[in-house]
Amino acid sequence: MGLIAFLKTQFIVHLLIGFVFVVSGLIINFIQLCTLVLWPINKQFYRRVNCRLSYSLWSQLVMLLEWWSGTECTLFSDQATVDTFGKEHVIIILNHNFEIDFLCGWTMTERFGVLGSSKVLAKRELLYVPLIGWTWYFLEIVFCKRKWEEDRDTVIEGLKRLSDYPEYMWFLLYCEGTRFTETKHRISMEVAASKGLPKLKYHLLPRTKGFTTAVQCLRGTVSAVYDVTLNFRGNKNPSLLGILYGKKYEADMCVRRFPLEDIPQDEKAAANWLHKLYQEKDALQEMYNQEGIFPGQQFKPPRRPWTLLNFLFWATVLLSPLFTFAFGIFASGSPLLILAFLGFVGAASFGVRRLIGVTEIEKGSSYGNQEFKKKE
Repeated sequence: MGLIAFLKTQFIVHLLIGFVFVVSGLIINFIQLCTLVLWPINKQFYRRVNCRLSYSLWSQLVMLLEWWSGTECTLFSDQATVDTFGKEHVIIILNHNFEIDFLCGWTMTERFGVLGSSKVLAKRELLYVPLIGWTWYFLEIVFCKRKWEEDRDTVIEGLKRLSDYPEYMWFLLYCEGTRFTETKHRISMEVAASKGLPKLKYHLLPRTKGFTTAVQCLRGTVSAVYDVTLNFRGNKNPSLLGILYGKKYEADMCVRRFPLEDIPQDEKAAANWLHKLYQEKDALQEMYNQEGIFPGQQFKPPRRPWTLLNFLFWATVLLSPLFTFAFGIFASGSPLLILAFLGFVGAASFGVRRLIGVTEIEKGSSYGNQEFKKKE
């Protein structure tokens, strides 16, 4: 094991990375708070500033995937589709099977220059998660309780507010509503059978309300829907902890572009279109499991240096005073100060672990275990 590989497995290194992410995130959130005064003066300038501030935070996670673990992402698509990346507003539909599916999506948004302006329809619980929810709040992310009767007005208002967004955005929808588990899949397929819908093998039954509403509200702003089907070579099931330990994965993403005018305007017809899309996604996953490859031409967009340079900037700014402070604590010889410092380290470790826990499948929400039994 080389020195770099050894360092990637060390807890203290993980703690330092977590320290940089958390403290820089708090600084960024404070700056974002200060930018609120710009909103009534120049809304579009406020948005551009916050796109760049959020990029400075999210790109640290992308750095872990691209540079720390060396994970490779391959696109399967066609040249005409790839040529549109980063040049239009789009809705992204992504399967929700893996702990780091969002991170693979982010690395693609980074490589095509839309990481800072990327959006998502997120569960409201995430709004209260430090750093993640706070940054999303300033980015005008649309939050929902996943109860349509309560969400309808909030979601419509949030989507319409994005109609004049000044930078190209990729709006992510997890139409399945929750991460795939065997229990949720079994219940989901019971609902599919009761509605006379074809069963899916690799996906949960898509929830159509969010999709049809997003298409309706963003029509005229969004140019297309990108359907993204993600899988990992070698039947791997990667995790954020694995990335932190430097494990390298190989992600494959099949991307298909559907012009928005090809999607029916009628809500019921659009819902049927989405169900058909998920049957096609299921067939793509079946093909991948059998042949180890998606259809289409392969593209490997090069990683850019900005994520690494951004992290090195924050590490330089934040770790130098930390090391100076820690040296002073231990040089003082005071047992009380040393114990207090170690207590702080322990609390920081717990906080970082809790943030990582947000992505873990086994700690995911129970949404879907019972909700699929109700009507959409």
